[in-house]
Amino acid sequence: MDIKDTARQLDGAGVSAFLRSLPAKPLLLGLGEARHFVGELGELRNEIFRHLVEHEGYRSFAIESDCLRGLVVDDYVTTGAGTLDDVMERGFSHGFGAPPAIRELVRWMRAYNEEYDEKLRFFGFDGPLEYWAESPRQALTALYDLLDGPLPCTRETLDALLGPDDRWSNEATVMDPSQSIGQSADAQRLRLLADDLVALLDTQVPRLSAEDRERAALYGRTAVGLLRYHYWMADTSPARLPRLTGLRDAMMAANLCAISEQGPALVFCHNLHLQRNKSFMRLGDQPVDWWSAGAITEAHLGDRYAFLVSAFGTVGDNTPPPDTIEGLLSTLPWDHSLIDARRLAEAVTKSATRISHDFAYFPLDPAQLDTIDGVIFLKEAVRLD
Repeated sequence: MDIKDTARQLDGAGVSAFLRSLPAKPLLLGLGEARHFVGELGELRNEIFRHLVEHEGYRSFAIESDCLRGLVVDDYVTTGAGTLDDVMERGFSHGFGAPPAIRELVRWMRAYNEEYDEKLRFFGFDGPLEYWAESPRQALTALYDLLDGPLPCTRETLDALLGPDDRWSNEATVMDPSQSIGQSADAQRLRLLADDLVALLDTQVPRLSAEDRERAALYGRTAVGLLRYHYWMADTSPARLPRLTGLRDAMMAANLCAISEQGPALVFCHNLHLQRNKSFMRLGDQPVDWWSAGAITEAHLGDRYAFLVSAFGTVGDNTPPPDTIEGLLSTLPWDHSLIDARRLAEAVTKSATRISHDFAYFPLDPAQLDTIDGVIFLKEAVRLD
């Protein structure tokens, strides 16, 4: 089989044809990043999302950013609250609000909602964490304020147990578990209180509006997840790093499953978080593996989850060897291509794995092609935001 027979030019018609080729219409369509902050990929993502909204009934966009900060963006997109400059500053984590393409997407979503009654939604789906983690204050107190009495503690008790936020968000805990307060008496009591508040939420669902139910559930997931994450930050056993990486992706997956309840969504995130197979990395001399958010999400959604991986040909002065997947795909006639990954796996029975000189770029693994639905290939990536 010629690899050209597995591919077509990336455009709206190609995206729709790809969706029709799947066994079911996905509730979540993952668009993976082989590398963060590639300008062309952000622009293509915007084009794909606009097509999905206008022709395929998609109404939500989700990005690998803090789920609580994402509420600021969603408020702006749906109601016009705030200003675009402020939203781009406060509504994103990890620098994801900086690229011009994401600003343009948020602007377009707001303009769309001003014209149409059926609103588009914006979501962050990462936890408020990286390897270190934020204080659970925002999530716990916001959940507390949405509930009615009798409550398991006073607001003053909750504030006292939380203490100063900087004792939670101490980046030194990444390398030094002894600096984490995650297994302190205060943190242990907060875990019990968070569990009580989530249980109380379940008893009060009928009195809450749909918006408050959605937000309360998010606050509850986030509070419990953060306290669990902080507990393992303080752990000194070899299980610490695998548990932390797994917990982060599990929090992502829980948010993704909740987003899927709002209808079809495009999910923009790193390939490693969206993949169906186990993730692996080495931290120092310790190998770490865990199930990715995509694998966990598919376990819940089945064929209502689909995944497009991205890959690049020439990046700067780095050109892929011709015997790699990226080298083979570079022979396609289009600048931007959409490839059926499983047909590509049948066509390419033997190829080398590209060795990337850019530590931030993760090349395609030929052995994983049959776990991917499609490949979005950029023959050349020249803009790194």
